[in-house]
Amino acid sequence: MNNMKLLNQAILALSLVVTLAAGCTRHDEYKSPAPVLPTASVRVQTVEAKKHVASEETVGTVRAKLQARIEAKVPGRIQEMRAVPGQSVKAGELLARLDAREIRAQLDRALAMQQQSAGDLKRFTALLQRAAATQAEFDAAQARARVSDAAVMEAQTMLGYAEIVAPFDGVVTRKLAGVGDQAAPGKPLVELEDPAHLRLEADIPEGIIGVVRLGATMPVRVPNMAGEFQATVSEIAPTADPNSRTFRVKLDLPPGSGLRAGQFGRVAVPLKETTALRVPASAVVRRGQLQMVFAVVDKHAVMRLVKPGKRIGDELEIASGLSPGENVVIENAASLVDGQPVDVEP
Repeated sequence: MNNMKLLNQAILALSLVVTLAAGCTRHDEYKSPAPVLPTASVRVQTVEAKKHVASEETVGTVRAKLQARIEAKVPGRIQEMRAVPGQSVKAGELLARLDAREIRAQLDRALAMQQQSAGDLKRFTALLQRAAATQAEFDAAQARARVSDAAVMEAQTMLGYAEIVAPFDGVVTRKLAGVGDQAAPGKPLVELEDPAHLRLEADIPEGIIGVVRLGATMPVRVPNMAGEFQATVSEIAPTADPNSRTFRVKLDLPPGSGLRAGQFGRVAVPLKETTALRVPASAVVRRGQLQMVFAVVDKHAVMRLVKPGKRIGDELEIASGLSPGENVVIENAASLVDGQPVDVEP
């Protein structure tokens, strides 16, 4: 009887195990399969440490080397204003004309006096030859003739000042007066600059001004402009600004750079040579607040969080997150997913 009871209990336990196993099997049958990622074709580049001259960036402003605030040399009412902001002008081209009736009247009076004094000089010359006039009378007539000639030259010069012309080839950047305004010495009428020759003006801290030399070339970067410009140091202020403790340095930019006066730029002042890991800037992907690259390991893209440093040309320094010798994806890295299979193109 006891043996029969034990047998029944064993059969019941076995049934429960079989039922549980069957239930687990049915549960696994309805489990969704993991998605299969497509294989992506990528190009890679080996991470390596490269030497680079460490530098400190300083901000600056692009300005025209040749610029002028043009004003009238004589007072007068503006009769004509031809200058228009943005207009290209040639040296000697008329920008504005003043009402010069008073100066023209002075010229007419000077011409009349010149004619009279010339006649007097001719008459006294003849009288002196006949001994009918003294040498003193001839000298006085000669002096009056010279004075009248000078008066004519002065009036002609003043009349020329009534026409305000461009002192050099350039572009009108501002118009500060219009027709009917009173012009006077010291009152600017037009601002002009030469956009063909630009330079970057930067304030260099006194701690690094010692490494800046006249004639040295330094890389300059301007936002929204591709690549770097090699600028040449042309001027270094001999004294520091007492408030900012910086020295004004001017660097000539290459012609045809496409820059405009007033743009913001950065100049990298070289300090010392260092070695750092570098990758192409296209390899670094930004997602939210994270920056990453994709390394290729066993034909799979493996995401690596990195901390980029300074940009050097088309490359970025990598402060952490990568090791020398690793292969990183350099094209279309933003479309990859961690663990995605890849096919490396030659």
